[in-house]
Amino acid sequence: MPLHPVVERVTERIRERSAPTRRAYLARIAAARSDGPARTRLSCGNLAHGFAAAGTDKAALQGQAKPNLGIVTAYNDMLSAHQPFATYPELIKMAARNAGGTAQVAGGVPAMCDGVTQGRTGMELSLWSRDTIAQATAVALSHDLFDAALMLGVCDKIVPGMLMGALAFGHLPVIFVPAGPMPSGLPNREKAAVRQRHAEGRATREELLAAEAASYHAPGTCTFYGTANSNQMLMEVMGLHLPGAAFVNPGTTLRDALTVAATEQALRITALGGDWRPIGHVVDEKAIVNAMVGLAATGGSTNHAIHLPAIARIAGLHIDWDDLDELARATPLLARIYPNGQADVNHFHAAGGLGFVIRELLDGGLLHADLACVHGGDLRQQAKVPVLDGGRLDWREPPAASGDDEVLRPLAAPFDPEGGLRLLGGRLGRAIAKLSAVAPAHRHITAPARIFDSQEALLAAFRAGRLEGDFVAVLRGQGPRANGMPELHKLTPTLAVLQDRGQRVALLTDGRMSGASGKVLAAIHLVPEAATGGPIAKLRDGDIITIDAEAGWLDVALSEAEWAAREAAAIDLAANQTGVGRELFALLRQHSPSAEAGACALFGSLDP
Repeated sequence: MPLHPVVERVTERIRERSAPTRRAYLARIAAARSDGPARTRLSCGNLAHGFAAAGTDKAALQGQAKPNLGIVTAYNDMLSAHQPFATYPELIKMAARNAGGTAQVAGGVPAMCDGVTQGRTGMELSLWSRDTIAQATAVALSHDLFDAALMLGVCDKIVPGMLMGALAFGHLPVIFVPAGPMPSGLPNREKAAVRQRHAEGRATREELLAAEAASYHAPGTCTFYGTANSNQMLMEVMGLHLPGAAFVNPGTTLRDALTVAATEQALRITALGGDWRPIGHVVDEKAIVNAMVGLAATGGSTNHAIHLPAIARIAGLHIDWDDLDELARATPLLARIYPNGQADVNHFHAAGGLGFVIRELLDGGLLHADLACVHGGDLRQQAKVPVLDGGRLDWREPPAASGDDEVLRPLAAPFDPEGGLRLLGGRLGRAIAKLSAVAPAHRHITAPARIFDSQEALLAAFRAGRLEGDFVAVLRGQGPRANGMPELHKLTPTLAVLQDRGQRVALLTDGRMSGASGKVLAAIHLVPEAATGGPIAKLRDGDIITIDAEAGWLDVALSEAEWAAREAAAIDLAANQTGVGRELFALLRQHSPSAEAGACALFGSLDP
């Protein structure tokens, strides 16, 4: 199938824009490639430290022939999605020995849970945890003992951070090894209803906790389609998973078989063999375009409008929100998974899942097939579905038809002719909106501004009954330079209550919403942010704001002269500088570029 002209045009634009930095990145990969096992470059003292505790693997590590895998793990047993990783290292080591190699845990990375920190001060560290994870991944791999690496991570900032860190070692083959989603719990509609009743004071804390515990109830990823599960989709369409690995439940025989197979494949694709597939070659402009298309087609997390520019930049590639918007407008919406529908990822997977989506997008010319995928083939093979056949792992073609057209549809009959994300622009700056979760009737608003400088102030106004009539809630001072850009998901139930009462409401902010952005129109990630003097700091209570998500328009009803003469309000950030570790991340806040540029202060001197 020939490529869709928009996919072809955007890909070529990224390639041309990125030519000098991509060329420099590939040169670094070529220079770092080893002619023999990486550890042979170490002195005897270096190497002895590296295998001192390796037990039965000492002899193999001391030798000069067998490849060695580095395991970077985000294991902790507080985070449900990562608790299953406790047993992975021993399984991987056994599989490596059986396949003629070795494996060592190279290091761990922090893994915070946005579900635990949502609405709390700790959320102001969330975005910076991504960059810390990238650095921790680099520290783990810096020992130069490894010929390939396995990344054990799933959730929100963890996969992007691990990918950024791995790309700094672009000469190494890297396979991402997920743990899978927890089994389905309380249906999302019931959970959301209890949340809204609690926001109105009609459900007790005990009732709310019971509902939440029935929803988030077991090891595995939360089952809604937020950032964590969007991460898994990205790893599939970028060719960084074994095919179909994303949504197999933890603790199953199939999940273990996929982990063993990932280990065996990582040993095959090192520079020591004939099929070297370094991550820096896998993640090229085609893979990044696939990521943006996959995000649009599945109604994925808005957080990736920040993560993808950062990931691309580490690989010497430059993308912006115009690229994302143009691809989203050309990509039909094929999935409805909560919060974009009522199904969870287990229902989506059962209906045909990512194999079905990838096959449909490939057949429509919307994905690049010719990636150097880690499994050894191209993206067409990524669409296959893993199965156990008599105890042996095999892959089959995805189903010809969706198993549930309320959850998953073919390209010929999509839920929407355009994808789930949209770029908004105008005198107030540039912002991202998630259309897939918002009903068409709520995608446009013209209403007076209500200005707030914190989530708490908005929630206090709601509790006091002061949020009457139609309005656009303007929440500023929430960008990366201000307070680390915490997610503002705590506002979703409150604004949803007002919308359900018949009020027309929306949110305009330089902060983030959760990857589970809900049914209320939200123009988010606004750049420039208030802390850098962005236009949002010039808004006043009562200004008439228009947000038109379908037209991509964002404006304020003031004359050019009045707007130009108005001064930006000062943003008081004193309360966000210390406490809960925030003082340790001051340099990242101070040096962060905009959300559109990836909000990452780690780029340093990447330009040639």
